[in-house]
Order: sequence, then structure tokens, then C-alpha cells
Amino acid sequence: MPTPHNSAEKGQFAKTVLMPGDPLRAKFIAETFLENPVLVNNVRGVQGYTGTWKGKPVSVMASGMGMPSIGIYSYELFTEYDVENIIRIGSAGAYQPELKLFDVILADATYSDIRKRTMRKYKRHNQAICRIK
Repeated sequence: MPTPHNSAEKGQFAKTVLMPGDPLRAKFIAETFLENPVLVNNVRGVQGYTGTWKGKPVSVMASGMGMPSIGIYSYELFTEYDVENIIRIGSAGAYQPELKLFDVILADATYSDIRKRTMRKYKRHNQAICRIK
């Protein structure tokens, strides 16, 4: 059954969903890498496709910008569409000089200096940890 944020019917999403932030990147990934991609969602321009990759069903759907947006979409995919795996894909910056352009990393934590600058302004310090494997 569709939700306010997703027009797909139950069963139209694969058990694994790739989630780039940008809707046009979702479209590009679906049209470039999936066989027989079908548009299953386009509510508010957030495109979701399902097709196959090497014979296995895979979906790709944009997450939009920021944590609130991905929170809504991922919650609905898990609870309303029985998705089992969401893999966030996209680009990121790095502070480690040994990382080169186009390197692939698997991150299990993140860091942003925005909060650090804000905390410094208010004389408090709190930093997230970043580990790269």
C-alpha cells in the first residue's frame, strides 16, 4: 500500500535497496547498471526503481537531502515494504591524505567540522569519531 512519501505497491521494492541522495543519480544508476529497471516511485521527484543486477532483484531509490529525509524513506522501506538491506551510496570528502580520488571506502562512522566550529563558538567541545577500515 502506498505511503504519503512513496507510491509503490508492496512487493515492488527488492529486499536490497541502494540509496544515493540525488534522485537523478538514482535514475542514472538504474538505467546504467540494472536490467529492465521499472520506475516504482516518483512522489515529490524522489525516484525509485527496481530491476535486476546479475539476475538478482535490486532497487535503487533516492534518499533526498539530510538525515530527516533518509530517516523517512528508510523507515517506510523497512516497515511498509519489507526491505531487508539499505546501502547508502554516494560521495564524501576525507581528511586522510592517503585516500585518493575515486577510492572506495566502507565507513562505520562520520565526522563533520561544522559542529566543531559551532561548539568552539560557544566554548564547548564535542567531536564525533571517524574510523576508516
